[in-house]
Amino acid sequence: MLKSAVDIEIQKTTSRKLSEVNFEKLTFGETFSDHMLSIKYQEKGWKKPVIEPYGPLSLSPATKFLHYGQGVFEGLKAFRYQNDKVNIFRLDEHYKRMKHSCERMIVPLPEQDIFMETIKALVNLDRNWVPNEKFKSLYIRPLVFATDESLGMRESEAYTYLVITSPVGNYYKEGIKPVKLTTMPQYVRAVRGGAGEAKIPGNYAPTLYPGATAFNDGYTQVLWLDAIEQNYVEEVGTSNIFFVVDGTLVTPKLNGSILSGITRKSIIELANKWGMPVEERPVRIDELFDLAESGKLTEVFGSGTAAVVSPVGVIHHNGRKIEMDQDKMGPVAQKLYDTITGIHHGEIEDEFGWCHVI
Repeated sequence: MLKSAVDIEIQKTTSRKLSEVNFEKLTFGETFSDHMLSIKYQEKGWKKPVIEPYGPLSLSPATKFLHYGQGVFEGLKAFRYQNDKVNIFRLDEHYKRMKHSCERMIVPLPEQDIFMETIKALVNLDRNWVPNEKFKSLYIRPLVFATDESLGMRESEAYTYLVITSPVGNYYKEGIKPVKLTTMPQYVRAVRGGAGEAKIPGNYAPTLYPGATAFNDGYTQVLWLDAIEQNYVEEVGTSNIFFVVDGTLVTPKLNGSILSGITRKSIIELANKWGMPVEERPVRIDELFDLAESGKLTEVFGSGTAAVVSPVGVIHHNGRKIEMDQDKMGPVAQKLYDTITGIHHGEIEDEFGWCHVI
C-alpha cells in the first residue's frame, strides 16, 4: 500500500467487481471501482478519512443538499503510466479549483495535503481499475455536500466529502471526431455575479433541457452565449472553447461566468511554450462567422478533462452554419491532443510538473 502522511482508515472490499468489467466497451461514468473515500465534517472540523467498499449512502429526506444544492464537485483523471505506474494529472490544480468553488458556496474542503494524499491512496488501492489502453483512464469524482437535516435556508454545519472513481473511455460517442454545436439564444447557462465559474450541480441541471433539445436537432452540445447581450461566446456544456485565427489561438476570457478549465490552462501553457500567439478575449458569435467567411478561422475545438481536446465540425447560430473539417482534427488541435495525452501516459516528458505518479 502507498505510504501516506495522512492517517486513513482502510476497509477493503470482500467482493471485487473487476473481473465483471468489459474494458473494451467502457462508457463514461457508468462503471464504478471497488472502493470510495468518505470524510465527515462535524463540529467545525474534519474527521478521519475512510476508504471503504463502494456502496449506497444513507441520507435523511431533510438533507439540506437535496433541497438547496449546497455542494461542489470536481472531475480529474488517472492514467496508466510507464513501468506500470499510475499518473494523476494536475491533482494540485484541481484542488485549487475545487477550493475556489467551495468558497463561493460556503462549503468546507479538506486541506490540500489531505485532498491529495487520500485521492492517491484511493487510486493506488484500485490501481488495477486504471485501464491499460491509451486514451482510456480512471475518472475521479470528488464531491462535498451539505448534510444538515434541516429545511432552514442557511448554510449547513455538517458536510460529507466523497471521492468515487470510474474507468472510462471516450466522453463523446463520436470519439475524437468533430462534434456539432448549436447556440440556444433563448436560454443562458450563467450570469456574471452568479456561480458560473464554480463547479456546482446547479450549473448543470438547467442545461439538460437545452442540451436535449440540441441533441434532438442533430447537435452534440450547446455553445453557450453570454447571458446579457447573447452576443459573446462563453463555453460549451462540458468544455471550454478555442479558435485558431490566422495562426493565433483565441479563447474567451474568463469573466466570472465561465468555468476555469484545467485542460484550458494546460493548452494555454503549451501554446506559450511553443511560441504560438494566444489571445484571451471576448469573442462575438458574429465575429466567428465573419472570420469563417474570410478564411481566417481555420480550427475550432473544445477542451476539458472528460474529452481532453474535441474538434468542432459545425457551429449553428440563428439559421447560419460554420462548417469546418468534419472528418478529423485540425493540426493545432491534433498537436495539443497528442502532447497532452502523451504526457498523461509518460510518453512525452513532463516539463511542467503536471504529473503526480504513484
